[in-house]
Amino acid sequence: MMQLYSYFRSSAAYRVRIALNLKGLKYDILPVHLVRGGGENFKPEYLSVNPLGLVPALATEEGAVIQSLAIIEYLEETHPEPALFPSAPLERARVRALAQTVASEIHPLNNIRVLDYLVKQLGADEEQKLVWYRHWINEGLTGLETLLAGNPLTGFFCHGDRPTMADCCLIPQLYNAGRFDCPLEAFPTIRRIETACSKLQAFRDASPENQPDAE
Repeated sequence: MMQLYSYFRSSAAYRVRIALNLKGLKYDILPVHLVRGGGENFKPEYLSVNPLGLVPALATEEGAVIQSLAIIEYLEETHPEPALFPSAPLERARVRALAQTVASEIHPLNNIRVLDYLVKQLGADEEQKLVWYRHWINEGLTGLETLLAGNPLTGFFCHGDRPTMADCCLIPQLYNAGRFDCPLEAFPTIRRIETACSKLQAFRDASPENQPDAE
């Protein structure tokens, strides 16, 4: 059985949990607390799994895989059904682009390392941190809404009528937006897709509040 090094609020780990659930794969959660004691992710035992000190990491019989999108692609290659990508190359590229819009453009500006640096090194107070967070969420989701609303390939989900890697990335980002009370009224397509995903057990089981390390 695969083992997922995860933190319940990590959106990157959340993406992988959704993908594993959508594919019906069994896995054990190995919690790695990113805050307690300065961060369990910086302890030697975890750094031996992922020298970057980031979650998630997926332990398999073949070895460990790091980086959430690489893990999802690995799962797609080793367990191709049900597919998290469409079959046409151009459509597969669209799914990757949507996923990377979240994982590469939105998330890195608002992850725990950046927020901690703003506060501890640059002296930002909590209100300034919140302004930063909301600004970059709004910037990213504005672009994503345009990409989704303006494309006929968008269906019930980000691409078509079954969830893909793009949805695996979108939902955790929206969870984070909710934690920081980011207004989402300007994103009707995104909100509709969120509603569609919330009806699927795979997404519900992956949610932070349903994790064994939830606090």
